[in-house]
Amino acid sequence: MFRVPCNERQDLKDQAEFYGFDFYRIDNDVYWDETAYYQLSLKQVETHLEDPSNELEQMCLDLVDRIVKDDYWLKKFCIPESSWQWIADSWHNNELSLYDRFDFSYNGNSPAKLLEYNADTPTSLYEASFFQWQWLEQQVDRGVLPRSADQFNSIQERLIRRFANFKKNNTLHLAYCRDSIEDKGTAMYLQDCAFQAGYSTILLPIESIGVDDSGQLTDLDDNQIELLFKLYPWEQLFEDEFSCHLTTTKTTFIEPPWKAILSNKAILPLLWQLHPNHPNLLPAYFSGEEKGGLEEGFVSKPLFGREGSNITWFHPSKGRIHQSGSYGKEGYITQALAPLPQFNNNSTLLGVWMVAHEACGLTIREDNSPITKDTARFVPHIIA
Repeated sequence: MFRVPCNERQDLKDQAEFYGFDFYRIDNDVYWDETAYYQLSLKQVETHLEDPSNELEQMCLDLVDRIVKDDYWLKKFCIPESSWQWIADSWHNNELSLYDRFDFSYNGNSPAKLLEYNADTPTSLYEASFFQWQWLEQQVDRGVLPRSADQFNSIQERLIRRFANFKKNNTLHLAYCRDSIEDKGTAMYLQDCAFQAGYSTILLPIESIGVDDSGQLTDLDDNQIELLFKLYPWEQLFEDEFSCHLTTTKTTFIEPPWKAILSNKAILPLLWQLHPNHPNLLPAYFSGEEKGGLEEGFVSKPLFGREGSNITWFHPSKGRIHQSGSYGKEGYITQALAPLPQFNNNSTLLGVWMVAHEACGLTIREDNSPITKDTARFVPHIIA
C-alpha cells in the first residue's frame, strides 16, 4: 500500500459545486484531499479487506441473534429496557438493513484489525461512493492515472439495488440533523439513490418530525411517515422526548431498531470473547474487566462514542492522548492498541463499506492525530 502525491485538479472547486459536494471543505479547511491518493493491490483489497469484512459481518449478525435473547447482554449494552422487545421483534421480523462500515487499522501487510463498526449512521458515504469515483474517471481521462487504474467501489449500484428491496409503495422520508451540512449531504445522496430505485422521497430535518394524535410520526405536512431513513443514532433517539412513540409507531426505519445493538462498542468485547485470537480482532474488554493483550497499549472508548469523542489513546512509551466530548456516562470498553499506520506523518484509517451485508467499497481518512476525528481528511484510492 502506497501513498502517492499528486496535483489537485485545477477545477476542483467547480467540480464540487457542480456535483453538490457542499462540504468538500469544512470550516474553511481541507476535508476532501486529492493532493495524494492511496494505491492498493487487488490482493490487498480482496484478501485483506473484502473477505475479512464479509466474515466479520456474519459474526456481528450472529451477535444480534444472541443478544436479543439475553437480558444480561441487553443491560451490558445499556439499551433501555422499554425497547428490548421492540428491538427483538425487528430482528425476528427480518427488518432490512441498508448499509454500514467497518473501520480498520491496516498497513498493507499485517492482517487488518477491526477498530469499530459504524453500523447505524456511518458517514463519508457520498465522498466514497460518488465523488471518489468521479475523481478516478476524470484523472484517467486527463492522463494523470493509467487506463488500468480501478477502485474498490461498487457502493452506488449496491445501494440502488438494496433500496429496491424495501416497500416501494411507501414514500421514503429521509431525515438528517438540521445543523450538519455533512449529514444533509449524505441524506441527499441517499435520496438520489432511492429515486433511482423508483421511490418518491421527502427530505427533512429530523427536528421537524412530529407525532399525531394516534402516536404516528408525521412530516411537515402532517403526513404519516411510513418508511424513514434517519441519519440520527438510535441511542439518542431513545432519549428524545418522543421516544415513547418509537415502539408503537407503524414507521419502518432504515436502519432498523436491531442496529442499536451493532452500533454499540460493547460488541467489541463480546466478539473477542466469542472469537479469541481471530486475526482481524483485537483483545477488548468492558472497563474494569481487563485481562491480557493490553501490554503494548490500549484505547478506552465510550459505548456510544462517535467521531473520536471521549477516546483515550495510551502507548507505553509514546504516552497518552485524550479527545474530549459529551459521551461516556453509559460506560467504556478497553481495546488493545493497533496504532494506525503512518504515511507522510498522517495517521491513516481504512473503512470498508457494507451494503446488504456485502463488502463493496473503501473510505480512507487521514488525521494529524492517532485518534480519527470528524475533521479527518478524506483521501481517494486506486487499485493498481
